[in-house]
Amino acid sequence: MEKKLITYDTLLKITNGISASHDPEEVLLLTVNSIKTALGVKGCTLFLVNRKEHALEVAASVGLSNEYLEKGPISALRSIAESLDLGPVAIDDVMDDPRLQYPQAAKKEGIASILSVPICVHSRVIGALRVYTAEKWEFTMDEVNFVQAVALIAGMAIDFCRLNKGLKSSIEILKTLRDPSVLRTKRRTPYEGVPTYA
Repeated sequence: MEKKLITYDTLLKITNGISASHDPEEVLLLTVNSIKTALGVKGCTLFLVNRKEHALEVAASVGLSNEYLEKGPISALRSIAESLDLGPVAIDDVMDDPRLQYPQAAKKEGIASILSVPICVHSRVIGALRVYTAEKWEFTMDEVNFVQAVALIAGMAIDFCRLNKGLKSSIEILKTLRDPSVLRTKRRTPYEGVPTYA
């Protein structure tokens, strides 16, 4: 498989696409599609961490079958776990690496190599971005840095979408508080729309 050349123009196009969206699902899909296209790989999956169950949950994926994506729970403590703690981890051969949780499923899917990169927001890991190749692949530093950069951009975009959604909810709550028909008292403070508590 011929490796594609990653340019700043590629990263700029991806950044523009991701930053223009306010929809979390669109951000996730743009992220995985952009990486798959830019690197010319088999597939890409974005996982988000479920802290209660210590699991990685698929948030968006491209290039992989539903059978592979639904192979079983993915443990954040067992499946390439060090990528969540230490940074990017490349697995050159899925059949010869104990860090992989489901090597047989990967082989059946036609996956030869995997790159796993953490997605961080404010120094807190919220997920992982994984790149899958159909042939054995030694990831270059440029490729690892590229995926890391996209993961950081995706993390910021996900955080922004969550904040934006929370802000919209807060605005709706404030609008109902300002509505005189909802207020229990007609007395008001000097600040318009804020009820007094006597």
